[in-house]
Amino acid sequence: MVVVSRNRAASLGLCLHSLEHSDARSTLQLIVVDNGSTDGSAELQSTFPAVQFIPLPKNFGLTKALNIGWRAADTPYVFFLHDDTEVEPSTIARLADVLDANADAAAVCPLLVDAQGHPAPQLGHFPPDGDWRPASPVGDDPFPVEYPRGAALMMRVGLIRAIRQIDERYGQFGSDADLAAQIRKASKKLLLVPAARVRHAGSPGYSSAEHADFLMGRAVFIGKYRGIAAGLQSRIASVLSPLFSFRLGVFRYTVAGQRIDGTQP
Repeated sequence: MVVVSRNRAASLGLCLHSLEHSDARSTLQLIVVDNGSTDGSAELQSTFPAVQFIPLPKNFGLTKALNIGWRAADTPYVFFLHDDTEVEPSTIARLADVLDANADAAAVCPLLVDAQGHPAPQLGHFPPDGDWRPASPVGDDPFPVEYPRGAALMMRVGLIRAIRQIDERYGQFGSDADLAAQIRKASKKLLLVPAARVRHAGSPGYSSAEHADFLMGRAVFIGKYRGIAAGLQSRIASVLSPLFSFRLGVFRYTVAGQRIDGTQP
């Protein structure tokens, strides 16, 4: 179980509280990678002493933090969670049972729901475009999906090892799309399990830095899976599109190629 968090102590506390009350708690290794938080998130260690906290000295970005987290885990499956999620008690055991029963599945995900229990935006497109739609399950049987968002995703660690690591050219956005694409490339399934549910708060919108990070992550994805020329074209578009639409805050980041963590892809 890997939760990456940065400066969202309240949300992280709710997430960890739900995990501590999971039916499978006695079998779980809970790991929090704190991405350089300055809001007092570290104080949660005393509230959740059974959780392994890995404090990072600064914001290394989501993708690098995910890699740090799964490498610290000693389990065949790793459940990646965003810190704005709350897990229902039976969810983790249900997901693991589906992976156990489906050797052709490399990963599973729960149904993301909102505070009212309705399906929340979850399914995306290749290449990633930032447009998410709710899943529409019929019954409780697991079914294959192409690209679910990475807010809640359980994977076989063996697949991550096979590709060496989650591609760190992605910043805050794009790593979930890359993992889904790698699963498809390996001719494996990614199953959504409607009976397993996770509440996801989500974000009302992106800051200029986040939007720029998304555009650069999209360019990395396109270059990796559609060729260098297509990637270069997407990278140029990530600069010109904000400029022509007068989103100068976004343009400032994309023209410099600066991700949220201050690095460049």
